[in-house]
Amino acid sequence: MKPKNKALVYNFLGFAILFIAIRFLVGMLLDLKTILLAIIAGVVTIVLAPKFAVVKTPKGKKLMMSWIFLKGVREL
Repeated sequence: MKPKNKALVYNFLGFAILFIAIRFLVGMLLDLKTILLAIIAGVVTIVLAPKFAVVKTPKGKKLMMSWIFLKGVREL
């Protein structure tokens, strides 16, 4: 699998897992309509989800990750 495709899959999985967890958590705590619940979970997930990207280096393409809870950028 190409690094660009891996980054896309990792971004989707990170977002999806956090979105579902946050949606259920907020749904249990607050009594909101489903659309408002989804919007709140989406905004929070956009901020908290890790970001994956492909960077070109002299050695080739590398998959990098940036996350709000980790300092700096990590190579995968």
